[in-house]
Amino acid sequence: MSLLPTPITLTDLQSAYAEGMSVSDVLHDVFARIAAVADPGIFLHLADPSALEGEIAALGAYDPARPLWGVPFVVKDNIDVAGMPTTAACPAWTYTPDRDAFAVARLRAAGAIPIGKANLDQFATGLVGTRTPWPVPRNALDPNIVPGGSSSGSAVAVGHGFVPFALGTDTAGSGRVPAALNGIVGLKPTLGMISASGVVPACRTLDTISIFARNVTDAYAILQAMAGYDATDPYSRKIPAPTLRPAPPAIRVGVPDATSREFFGDALQAAAFARDLDSLRDRGAHIVEMDFTPFYDVANMLYDGAWVAERHSVIQDLLSAQPDAIHPVTRAIICKAEGLSATDAFRGIYRLAELRRACEPLISAVDMLAVPTIPTFYSCGDLMADPVTPNSNLGTYTNFVNLLDLCALAIPTPARDDGRPGSLTLIGPAGQDAALAAVALALDGLTIAAEGVPEDQIAIAVCGAHMSGLPLNHQLTELGGRFLKATSTAPCYSFHALAGGPPVRPGLVRRQTGGASIALELWSLPKTALGHLICQIPAPLGLGSIELEDGSRATGFLCEAAGTLGATEITSAGGWRQYLSDGVAAQ
Repeated sequence: MSLLPTPITLTDLQSAYAEGMSVSDVLHDVFARIAAVADPGIFLHLADPSALEGEIAALGAYDPARPLWGVPFVVKDNIDVAGMPTTAACPAWTYTPDRDAFAVARLRAAGAIPIGKANLDQFATGLVGTRTPWPVPRNALDPNIVPGGSSSGSAVAVGHGFVPFALGTDTAGSGRVPAALNGIVGLKPTLGMISASGVVPACRTLDTISIFARNVTDAYAILQAMAGYDATDPYSRKIPAPTLRPAPPAIRVGVPDATSREFFGDALQAAAFARDLDSLRDRGAHIVEMDFTPFYDVANMLYDGAWVAERHSVIQDLLSAQPDAIHPVTRAIICKAEGLSATDAFRGIYRLAELRRACEPLISAVDMLAVPTIPTFYSCGDLMADPVTPNSNLGTYTNFVNLLDLCALAIPTPARDDGRPGSLTLIGPAGQDAALAAVALALDGLTIAAEGVPEDQIAIAVCGAHMSGLPLNHQLTELGGRFLKATSTAPCYSFHALAGGPPVRPGLVRRQTGGASIALELWSLPKTALGHLICQIPAPLGLGSIELEDGSRATGFLCEAAGTLGATEITSAGGWRQYLSDGVAAQ
């Protein structure tokens, strides 16, 4: 009988350890679960439990200050773990590293214990999970459908609940497609946020380590543990994983419009996506439909020109010496590079720059994008009949993300009408990983407690178009602003729709007597960005000290009394959103 719940989460383990359970007992339970499933395709290397005793002893006594103390995890077998063979699913590639990948080392430092290396699409080339010389891992929910790749074994291990989390990699969607197919969370961080030192590359300029977990809270905690600048990795970036804060009450979410949604005839998948969009609306999202053709055009470039050549550069020597060591499908894809020239590569780079420019206004018009993680499902039989087309189709909503330097988070949603798992992916600009996680948690009905403002930031109170979901909110987010909470002023302010425009602007004025509470939002902003914000504030508005409903004060937008000349007083509306809503209702 299992000592722990199924599946295991970080909270489960932390509670078990706090109550006195030993790491040895936890690992015994984990290995028993693995044995019970009896799938020979999941692991390419599984540690001998006795070999982990030294690592367990090195942990010392339970330490709640180490967030991952005693937490077992699985690693995709293109990421180095000291003493475990790395194969990239190619026996001829096998080597045994004497040091951990940078990310694995950080997890060990936090107390986590790697227990094995997981199967994958060879050289991380594929989204199906069937391009391996070893047995194909069975999907954790339905053995008839593909497990998803390239991080197949990692996703299946978490899907079965063996471990709280596993590491994958993601170039074209390998951290998201398997998550959707196995009903779990797949976090694809901003490129460079997690060092790729010690990772066998697929496309070095586009690769990132990704995270599979049972819930968003766990996935984000793992991101925080791994994120960090690595001076030895030329693609590492100084992008932090900040503490999670509540999601703004209103966000603008861009989605494919009706004419550019693609489900390859899968009506159930289309219905599930429409239902998931309704869930976003229910939590205050404004859905912005847009033509996704530019994103698809970017996606189609991933297996052309420069990026196929980049894959070829990794295994060129092996291809020349032992071509039969490469899986036939993988070999056919990567060898396309042999018919390309450097000129072709540069043409691809130039074309991508053009397409990025076409996508920029679509991305900047919203807070984030939302897409189906996968457009449809494929069986293992489908892949035997056609090993290429299903793989291409599965990347419809994932292939463009890394080429555009975006972050993404695939989250489980309710099952489709036929019982197959639902999944939605939130996509945001580089560095917005925390914002995606906050919205995902809100969709699950989970709240995040608001925390204080860090010393290097300042709280800004906004009451008009700078509020979440409104046209000028980007002036805050582009400066690194993060939502803190919705609140109100003390009951001593009047509110006005100022003369002039369009657009109509609000003005908040403190009164000596009378007045009312006016709804506003608090955002934090780096102090270094405050000057940039001030330069964007037009007269008669400015920044001043605003008294809040709890008696505290915050810097915020105020209006000069003279600026209300010719204005319409709208204090009775109670806030700018209500005023806009009343105005729309009156039309």
